[in-house]
Order: sequence, then structure tokens, then C-alpha cells
Amino acid sequence: MYAHVVAATLPFMEHVPPPAEELALLDRELVWLDARRVQLLNRRAWLLGVLRTPVSPPWPQAPGAPPSAPAPGTPPFAPAPAARPFAPAAPAHGTQNVLLVLGGLLLTVAAIAFTLFSWGEMGIAGRSAVLAVVTAGALVVPAPLLGRRLPSTAEAVATLALVLTVLDAVALHAVAAPGTNGFAFSAVASAVLVVLWTAYGLSLGKLRVPLPAAVVAGQFPLVFAAWAVEAPAAGFGWALLMTAAADVAVALWGRGLAVRVTACTGALLTGLIALGLGLGLSVSAGHALGAVGPGALLLAGGALAAAGALRAPKELAVFGGLVAGLAAVAAVGGVPAAALPWGWAVVVYLLCGAASAGVLRLRVPLPVSRGVLGASAVVVGASVLWAVPVVAAVVLGPVTLSGGVWSGAPEGLRDAMGGTMPWSASASSPVVLGVAAGLAAALHVRWPQSLPGRSGRAAAGAGATVLGWGAALALLGVADAPYPVAVGVELLLVAALLTASVRRGGDALAVTALVCALTGAASAGVLGLAAEPATYVVFGALAVLFGGAAARPGVSAVRSVLACGSVLCATVVAVAAGASLGWSAPHTAPLVLAVTAATVLLGARSRVPAVAVPVELTGAFAALVAVLLSVTDAPFLSLVLGLCGVLAAGSALRPERRRAAGYPAAALFLAAAWVRLAASGVTDPEAYTLPVSVAAFVVGHLRLRRDPSASSWVAYGPALSVTMVPSLVVAWGDPHWLRPLLLGIAALVVTLAGARLRLRAPLVIGGAVLALDGLHELAPHVVQVFDALPRWAPPALAGLLLLAVGATYEQRLRDARRVRESFGRMR
Repeated sequence: MYAHVVAATLPFMEHVPPPAEELALLDRELVWLDARRVQLLNRRAWLLGVLRTPVSPPWPQAPGAPPSAPAPGTPPFAPAPAARPFAPAAPAHGTQNVLLVLGGLLLTVAAIAFTLFSWGEMGIAGRSAVLAVVTAGALVVPAPLLGRRLPSTAEAVATLALVLTVLDAVALHAVAAPGTNGFAFSAVASAVLVVLWTAYGLSLGKLRVPLPAAVVAGQFPLVFAAWAVEAPAAGFGWALLMTAAADVAVALWGRGLAVRVTACTGALLTGLIALGLGLGLSVSAGHALGAVGPGALLLAGGALAAAGALRAPKELAVFGGLVAGLAAVAAVGGVPAAALPWGWAVVVYLLCGAASAGVLRLRVPLPVSRGVLGASAVVVGASVLWAVPVVAAVVLGPVTLSGGVWSGAPEGLRDAMGGTMPWSASASSPVVLGVAAGLAAALHVRWPQSLPGRSGRAAAGAGATVLGWGAALALLGVADAPYPVAVGVELLLVAALLTASVRRGGDALAVTALVCALTGAASAGVLGLAAEPATYVVFGALAVLFGGAAARPGVSAVRSVLACGSVLCATVVAVAAGASLGWSAPHTAPLVLAVTAATVLLGARSRVPAVAVPVELTGAFAALVAVLLSVTDAPFLSLVLGLCGVLAAGSALRPERRRAAGYPAAALFLAAAWVRLAASGVTDPEAYTLPVSVAAFVVGHLRLRRDPSASSWVAYGPALSVTMVPSLVVAWGDPHWLRPLLLGIAALVVTLAGARLRLRAPLVIGGAVLALDGLHELAPHVVQVFDALPRWAPPALAGLLLLAVGATYEQRLRDARRVRESFGRMR
């Protein structure tokens, strides 16, 4: 505002005002702002009062003047008249409600204490008169309070009156009818209270408590009546269901939101309890006739849920359709299921759940039909979960083969499974899975137009694939198929799933089929390890199936997985071939390397990089297996490492693999040489490594002259590593001083040369060898020093070091960055 005043006065000034004049102008401006703030606060207080009770404005109003305008003639910079500071008042309604609630609560407690504990101090006439007078007064007082526009007070008194009526009923039973059945009296009393509270709430329509309270009281008359006559569980179920029906009627046609919400809550509680009783009685029935009564209860409950769902909002309509569908399935399926073993009873419930999907052909509101479809899905899902343990036993059972690998083929599939699966009780699991698979397939083929999205249809197709595969496996387990039949069927299933996966591309069904195929292949592979011929048949067939599927055009990711599976199966066949020939593990390693050689050739000829890379990586895993097999025989380990180096060098001939395979090839050749020297008992490896290092150094130097941009690792790395690393290994076990000294001098020279010529490889290799050699020489002395130090000294020194580093952290960080930049500029 001050800026605006100055801007307004500048056009009339020839120069900027002096500091004294500008300071006076600023003071007047601040005084006006303070006065304006007081005016606005007063206006705010007046507006808050208007919202509660009409009051006059805080300043005089001219006719036609806006309410917030100050008095006419007030100068803009003049201070406003003094006004008392404004303090926001506490919310009147909130305070009033708190006081009323506390008062009503205290009166209620006092009435209960009077009725229960002070009753015996008065005579029969006095007790009756006191309760009658107090209750009548509490019932009458809300009417004049409403006339005086005190609704909160009227609500508090009405609530007290309702509590007093309950106490009147308790007192009446204790005095007038002490010998009557308590449950029967409670049923009659709660019914009378429902009528009384309903009439009272309707007569005083502005009260919000009586009508919902009447709905709450209405939950008890029929239940108390069932208790009074000692009704069986079915009687309680019908009593609860009739109460729920009354609640549904009130929820649909009741007066006021609070009444409808209360009735809806009561309907949910009583209806679900009634359906739970009916379901328990239906499942526990010993024969079909005994399930008829519970079935009728379930059907009535389902009809009530459906009737309420037809007129309910969308969310409640879906829930009502779900309850109606589940109740109908339990009612219809419970009668025949009671005469069958539990395993086949599941089939009955499954068929009833499938039949409930026919609601799509009826003219039913969409939310209700979705709820019924949800009930069908719940029944089908529960049936499938019941059959899942059988499939898990068939898939995972062969892992627990007690006899081990090649212990002999079992007679049947069950002999290859561990655990105690109740096969007699699970005889219907293939039927359950088959029916569920058929339903999912039908839903996938003819997806209803009333259901949204393609994702649901894709999920149905994927579910049909999994369920069909599971049904076939469960049939093998239930029928206890002979071992050859079980192996053959599992291989056929893998072939079918692989075909579906390749033909479908990359959709959800293809991914599901691929996962099932891999799982089935793993199960068949473990099962095939029981007998030697079966191992070759199973893993050979899997290698061919995976390889053939990977060769077909399709999604690269799927082809990569299949190609890797083929390589793994071929690796198992190679290991098995060595075992069949009676070879030891080291002698079997070259056979496994044949698989790696095949992957190198396949990777070179493959035109799809996304497939070639995973295949070659899997071949590298086979090479690792070969190394692990030969690790117990040093000469064979040297041979295997050399062959791995040859294969890596062959891959490095390809331009795109030059860096990825060239360095591993050099490392493998070096490792092969070191292992060979160690296996031959050579104690002075320098006699063998120095000539090779000289030759490699010459080759590297010529390469660097021809290609100045070449890295020093390529030029000098192999030459330095061939000699220095074996010498370092030998020096660590040499008790004399000459070899470590010569190695340290050589490493120092190499390190200085690398630093002087700015070559990374000599600097890193020489520095590492020099540090390790020096550590070896200083280790005994360091141990002696640490033994001489007290135990608190090492932690103290470590703490001081950390403090020093922390204090100079920024400087050390800058030094590290400079070292990294210098190192990065080297070749």
C-alpha cells in the first residue's frame, strides 16, 4: 500500500521526498493499516453473530451503504475509534451438544443406579409412582422444548426417556411378573417398546433418536421368542431371517436416512447369521432329507437378498447379488451333496455354481448379475483350491524321491511321491479341475458383452490353460498311472503347452502356457532321474522340444527362455553320458564343454541378438559346471580352463563379442597356465612365464605402435599378468627373502613406468602386486605390534582415524576426484 501511495504522489512531485517527509508518510500509512485491521476484525465478529442470532452491526449503517463500509467522512489515514480486541468465541453448538450429552449420560447413570440398587428402599406404590412420573415427564418434555426451538435439549431428554422405558420394563418384570419366563417377557417387552418408540418418533417428527432406536429394538422380539420356546438352530435361523426381512422393508421404505442405515445394518447382521446357520446345518446333514430344511432357509435368505438388491444402490446391489448367488448354490447343492462323500459333494457345489452363471440370460439389473457372477466365481475358486494339493503333490512329489538318482523306476506315480496324500478322498479332483477348465474355456470363447474389458477374457483363457494342465496331472496321480505312462503324458503336456506358447505370441495365454510348460518340464525332469533310460528320454526329448520351439518365429523373450531350457537339458544329458560311461567327474567335464561349444556356434549363426545372448550365457553356465566338475583334478582343471579359453577366444573373433569375450579368454588362458604349473609341482614359475611374458610384451608393443588408441590392458596386461601373478602366489608361501624382494623391485619398476608413461595396466597391476608383496613382508611384524598393544589401542586408533578422515572429508573427496580424473586419462 505504501508503494501505491508513493507512486500516486510522484507525478505531483518534482523530486523524491526527503527522508523526514517520507518517514512521516510511512507512519501515517501504518496507523491507517492498524485501524483498518481493527475494523475488519469487528466486522468479522458481527458476521459471526449474525449467523447465530440477529444483532446490529458494529458501526452505524447509512441507508443503502454497504455493510462493511466505514462511516462516511472517515479519512483514509485517520485512526479508527478504539475498539475492544476481538476474541473468537467458542462454537456454541459444539459446547451445547457436549453439555447435553454429558447431562443426559449422568441422568441415565443415575436412573440405572436408582433402579438396580436403590429399588428395595421404597414400597411398591412409591417405586411405581417414581418411575411412572419420571418416565412420563421425560416423554412429555421434548414437545415444548421443540416448540421453543431447543432441538438438542429435546434430543437429550428423549434419549433419557427411551432409557427409562427400558428400565420400566425391567422393573415391571421384577415386581409384577417375577415368575414368568425371562426370554418370553423380553420378547413381549421389546415388541411393545418397538411400537411405543415408533409411535413416539412419528408423533414428534423432529426427533432423530426414537425411530432408529425402535429399529434397534426390533432386532430382539423374534430372537427372544425363539429362546423362550427353546427352538432348535433352524428355528433361530428362521427368526433371524424374518427379522432381516423386516429390516429390509424398513431399509427400503423407512423414514429418514438414519432409520434406513440402521435397518440396513441390522439386515446385514441378522441375515448373514441366519445364512451361516443354514449353511452349517446343510453341510452337517447326514442325508438328503435332512438338508431340505436348511436348504429352504438358504433359499428364503437368497430370495430376500435378491429382493433387496433389486431396489438397493449399486454397491449394495452387487453385494446382495453375491449373497443371493451363494445362498442359492448352498441350498440347491446341499441336498444331493448330503448323500455323497465330501470329495464328490464339491463337484455338486461346483456344478451349481457354474449353473448360476446363467443369470446373464435373464433380465436382471447389471449390478445384481455381477454379484451373482461373483458368487459363481467364488464357488469355482473354492472348488479349485480344494483340488490344488493333488496337483502340487504330482508336481513336487518327485523331488522327495527316497532312492536317489538312478535308484530304479517306481511301479506307479504314487511311489515317486513323498508324503501321505489322501488319494481316496481326492478322487474327484480331476473332475473338479476339468469342469473349471471347461467353464473358463467357454467364458474365453464366448465372453459376455455385458462384462467389460479384454483383460477378463484373457484371464479366462489363461485360467483354462492352467486348470486343464492341472486336471491332467491330477488324473495321473489319482489313477496311479504307471511310471512310463506318467513320464510320457507329462512330456506330451509340455509339448502341447510349448506349441500353444509359440503360436499365441506374447499374450497372457502364451505366458501362462510357457510357465506351465517350464513347471511341467522341471517335474518331468526330476521324475526322469529315477531311472537311467528315463533320464536320457526325458531330457533328450525336452532339449528337442525346447530347441524346436525356440527355432520357430515368435516373441524374442519366449524364444530366449526356450533356447536356454534346451541348453540346460543338453547339459544334463552330457553329465548323464559321462556317468553312464563310468567316467569320473573331471573326465566328464570335456563332454559338458561340448554343449558350450555348440552354444558358441549357435550364437555365431543366430540372427536374433535377443536370443543369441541368453544362449551363450547359458553355455557359459555349462562351462562353469565343467570347471566345477574338474576342480578336484588339477591337470584336468588346467585342460578344462584351456578349452574354455579357446571357446571364449572363438567368440571374441566376432566384432560384437570382442571386448565381452576377449578379456575372459585371456584370463582363462592365464588360469590354465597357472594351474598347470601348480599341478606339475613347479616352484620357480618364472622360468616358464618370463619367456611367455617377453613374447606377449613384444606383441603388445607392436599392437600399440600400430594402433595408438588401443588400451594398455590389451597391449601389456597379459604380458605383466603371466609372470607377476604366479610369482606373487609363490612368494606368499616362500619363507625366504630373495623372491619377495625381487618381485617387489620388479613391481615398483612397473608401477613407476606406468605412472611415468600414463599407462593404466602397468600402474594397476604393478601397484597391486607391490602392495600385496609388501603386506606379506610386513604381516609378521604387524602381528607382533598388535600383540604388544593393549586391547583398547586398536579401537582408539580406528576412532582417531575416522575423526581425522571426517574432519578432512571434503579435501579427501577432492583428492579422490583428482586421482580418478588422472586415472581416467590413462590408456
